[in-house]
Amino acid sequence: MLVATDLDGTLVPIDSFTIPDYTANVLRDVDAAGIPVVFITGRPLRWVEPLREHVGEHGIAIVSNGALTYDLHENRIERIRGIKPEIGLAIARDIVAALPSVQLAIEFPDGIRLTPSFEQDFPMAGAPCGELDALWSEPAIKLLAKDPAVDHDVLRDSVLAAVGDRATATWSMPGLIEISARGITKANALAALCKQRGIDAADVVAFGDMPNDIPMLTWAGTAYAMANAHDSVLAVADHIAPSCQEEGVAHTLAALALG
Repeated sequence: MLVATDLDGTLVPIDSFTIPDYTANVLRDVDAAGIPVVFITGRPLRWVEPLREHVGEHGIAIVSNGALTYDLHENRIERIRGIKPEIGLAIARDIVAALPSVQLAIEFPDGIRLTPSFEQDFPMAGAPCGELDALWSEPAIKLLAKDPAVDHDVLRDSVLAAVGDRATATWSMPGLIEISARGITKANALAALCKQRGIDAADVVAFGDMPNDIPMLTWAGTAYAMANAHDSVLAVADHIAPSCQEEGVAHTLAALALG
């Protein structure tokens, strides 16, 4: 068995950046039982590093919706799939044409780079700021788009139309669209990791709560949506776990793997 779990709204309670004590204890027990638990999240790498003590002996986290697989123990990138500048800049121009007030930023392994209008919810001190064509000279792991002037559905539909089949767009929180290289999803990265380790999809148990988790949940042999999950996630899951506020992943794992 391998356990793949999203973080925010799944393993980590809403409006928190830390893992509760009961959940941390269960993760340690599951790891001690020889069952790897892989964190697979839309978070950038810098927001996962504080959780390194919880990833177990394997030390692997998949971040930025599958764009980067990282060994937190060895501080080493295992796999990276980025958006090439020429593709990303063309996509960005089309997004701006559709949404003139859109705010854009790009994520790299070493941090975020901002256009002047982009408002950070969690500011990174010293983040480079400028026009995209001056900031984007190497593959980026994610392009971010937000526009407070329009509602989420308009933002989502406009960005998806602008992106087309040149990249993969998804979302994990209202008001922000996350764009990865074409074909990159949590499922894509998880499948690559499992193939490397000789683990079949049928032996993977996955937990998630938002639309960016859907590819992972439909790929895994057993899929749990959190009780607090988005309706689209609830619709594809095999099972419903208690909410993240109730530490539903931990209670489910305790019954599945430790009971």
